[in-house]
Amino acid sequence: MRLVVISGRSGSGKTSALNILEDVGFTCIDNMPSSLLPELIHQLKIDSSNRERQLAVGIDARNLVGDLSGIPKTLEQIERVGVAVDVLFLKARSSDLLRRYSETRRKHPLSNDNVGLKEAIDLEKKLLAPIADIADRVIDSSGLSLHQLRDLIRNTVVPNAHETMSILFQSFGFKRGMPNDADFVFDVRCLPNPYWKAELRTQTGNDAGVIQFLEGQVDVASMLADIIGYLTRWIPKFQSNNRSYLTVAIGCTGGQHRSVYIANRLHEHFSKQHQAVQIMHKELSS
Repeated sequence: MRLVVISGRSGSGKTSALNILEDVGFTCIDNMPSSLLPELIHQLKIDSSNRERQLAVGIDARNLVGDLSGIPKTLEQIERVGVAVDVLFLKARSSDLLRRYSETRRKHPLSNDNVGLKEAIDLEKKLLAPIADIADRVIDSSGLSLHQLRDLIRNTVVPNAHETMSILFQSFGFKRGMPNDADFVFDVRCLPNPYWKAELRTQTGNDAGVIQFLEGQVDVASMLADIIGYLTRWIPKFQSNNRSYLTVAIGCTGGQHRSVYIANRLHEHFSKQHQAVQIMHKELSS
């Protein structure tokens, strides 16, 4: 049996994550009190009609206050009876959460007449700390579309059966902040910037003009070759250590030109060697 615990801050995409896992065959339960998990697992294991089951449960701040402090011990107890446990924690920038709640006019589960939205978001972060601290994977959904989130979660939790590890190449802009879920971060801000070419400023690393400009730069080719060489050397080490995912982030100033181009070239190169390879451009509209 496999248990995937989905947790995270309200508005970060937990419900979407559960829906995604349900679509790929998981039995999903939302707002599950963590104290009831051991009994649920026990009942499922003694059910003689139960085949190999994949279970996903959503645990969040709607649990009883104080209940989450015991979740590390609870999950250890479940693992001791032979259940494979993965903890997936979703987060987002507070500014994004504020915007999402403002746009949808939804009520935050911790807000009330005495607790405003911002205070509720800050309080929730503290309450969820016990789960965040033991998470196997933290996904920052800031700026991600539902389609991007769907692909990321699916390939994290249920990667291609023939591939031991899912690899994500992600471009981003340093001016928006570094991604917190990256295993490797490569800074390409030292490369010639197409932004300073007036005719290329409104284009991106996906466009022919920017591609042609960057492919004509010796430093760009050298940087790309060095990154490919480094990852070629170390990706097998992560695979042999039973890692199920690896995130490689490429950053430039705005996340529009250089990082997009380099990430695309890395995705193109490593897709020829690995089956579960993804590409994501955080700063480009989906």
